[in-house]
Amino acid sequence: MNATTDLERFEATSLVALDAREALIDEVWRGLRERPRSLSPWMFYDSEGSRLFECITKLPEYYPARVERGILASFAGAIIAAACPEHSRPLRLLELGAGTAAKTGILLEAATRLWDEVIYLPIDVSSDALEAACDSIGRLLPNVRLQPTVANYVVHPPTLEWFKGTTLAIYIGSSIGNFSPQEAGGILRNLRSELRPGDALLLGTDMVKDEATLVQAYDDSAGVTAAFNLNILHRLNRELGADFDTGRFRHRARWNAAESRIEMHLESTRDQYVNIPAAQLRIPFSAFETIHTENS
Repeated sequence: MNATTDLERFEATSLVALDAREALIDEVWRGLRERPRSLSPWMFYDSEGSRLFECITKLPEYYPARVERGILASFAGAIIAAACPEHSRPLRLLELGAGTAAKTGILLEAATRLWDEVIYLPIDVSSDALEAACDSIGRLLPNVRLQPTVANYVVHPPTLEWFKGTTLAIYIGSSIGNFSPQEAGGILRNLRSELRPGDALLLGTDMVKDEATLVQAYDDSAGVTAAFNLNILHRLNRELGADFDTGRFRHRARWNAAESRIEMHLESTRDQYVNIPAAQLRIPFSAFETIHTENS
């Protein structure tokens, strides 16, 4: 990791792990006791889930990553200049759900051409992803000051320290579409409360395509997205001692025209019971019953 990284942010990782366990239990209680069953998409991103998602972004069917990278490559300078026109002040980029920051480096590189002082605050639930992000950005742009934070920005909204310059908040990858309108509104309101007049938000969203293109992007032929979806059950087995038999669930991607969104579900293939000891739950599933895990 580059020497300009504020490494002390990673010292809280063990405390975050404890918080994550409690958050998992709370989410299981919220989402699996009632019908229709659901789990929040932040649960995807443990170490294995983050690795699988990086694989998804390279799949031929997954067009969003390629298209967004192309937009940033063509217009990063114009985006930065429009969002932050005052070059005499330091620039701070805050990113929600940064992952490995594979595309954000394009924006940061454009920023360093215009600003002498650039600070990057990536926030993600995966410490492994943030390590990779800081390694990559540190090598590419050694003058950028890195301040990573391991946190679940949905459960624990970011709190920004006072800053003498301009803050550009970044929420790309169409991640806002993972949440219901109410949840998405809450995320944006929490973010807005930390920004000041003159700050800006760069928000990435997808546009509606034909149904076949959308479904293929979330149900690839190699089965990587299916493994990503099923990893939620593996995570509950690993971290909460659950006994999900992942061979008895299958990945389903559906286009919901009424809500204008792709939905990812885990479908039970038979009648069964699942025990989650850490949450003190025994949950019945009927054949073809689903757990709704994500919207896009």
